[in-house]
Amino acid sequence: MNGVLDVPFPSDGSVVCIGETMAALAPTPPVPLDTAEDLRLSVAGAESNVAMYLADLGRSVSWLSALGDDAFGRRVRAAVAAAGVDVRGVRTDPERPTGLLVKDPGRDRTRVHYYRSGSAASALGPETLDDERVRSAALVHLTGVTPALSPSCRKLVEAALGTPPGDRPHAVSFDVNHRPALWPDGTAATVLRDLADHADITFVGLDEAQELWDADLQPADVRRLLARPRLLVVKDGGVAAHAFADGEACTVPALRTEVVEPVGAGDAFAAGFLAGLLRGEALRRSLRLGHITASSALRVTGDHGPLPDTDTIAALLDLGDEEWSSEARHDEDIHRTENMGRRGSYPGTREAIRNAATESTS
Repeated sequence: MNGVLDVPFPSDGSVVCIGETMAALAPTPPVPLDTAEDLRLSVAGAESNVAMYLADLGRSVSWLSALGDDAFGRRVRAAVAAAGVDVRGVRTDPERPTGLLVKDPGRDRTRVHYYRSGSAASALGPETLDDERVRSAALVHLTGVTPALSPSCRKLVEAALGTPPGDRPHAVSFDVNHRPALWPDGTAATVLRDLADHADITFVGLDEAQELWDADLQPADVRRLLARPRLLVVKDGGVAAHAFADGEACTVPALRTEVVEPVGAGDAFAAGFLAGLLRGEALRRSLRLGHITASSALRVTGDHGPLPDTDTIAALLDLGDEEWSSEARHDEDIHRTENMGRRGSYPGTREAIRNAATESTS
């Protein structure tokens, strides 16, 4: 399938990403937290990651959220704005703090401790959708992290997805982005399936779909499970991404990439894919742009890495299928990578969490 997707995307439309971004602390160099002498301060948030990569790709994009009236909040706001994202719709909460995560590297994995309970962003609600940027947007992007933060945040996402698709003034994309530590046991599967099935465009990792809904699911099975979205993208780890629309399917293998850290690659992929759609690219080229953007996230320790230059991106998009496949990761590379634990493409959402972090909340 190579045609342009028939969804309500004006090619020159703006994007709004809604969700929490936290300050992030990590030892540098990456040593266990209890022996670290220096910590590096950065920012971390799925929706702002998407927004920053969209800005890198030339899209007009806003981020809506709330931050505390504190130094962490000012740092987050400045970092996202510096990437070219409109942050004028980010509210400052004088009573609630900015969320914080702290990484604790270990020999086999990195533990991530979240301090986000009662954060400024956890008080977001449906009124966020009244912002003028939402009313004029071509696309609103949400993730499954937000409804797990609080009842009001869940109402926000439900309100965004509650209008029938044909009556929406903009398209809505939703990345399942399952974070088990945020959900009470047994609640995520039903809620996330319902939300994902009401979006115009839905992203889900095959591994997280298997963990949430059925261990035996394959990409085509996920499409039968989530039949309503006009477009469903199933990310099969470092192997390929599959797009389903109009009864057809399109598959593009992932690029070989030297992986430094997998966290953030799924957000980058979503941004690249959406940017492709918004500028009128065919599905195959949009999937390729998703892989190219994801690769940039994999090469850095933070969530936001530098993209290749415009000419390099254009050359990759213009490759023939065989040439692209030669740049992609082969099965033998996958098995070798699993044994070596180093080289390869980005894992899916849940695999990234299993391999990169053990979550804890406060």
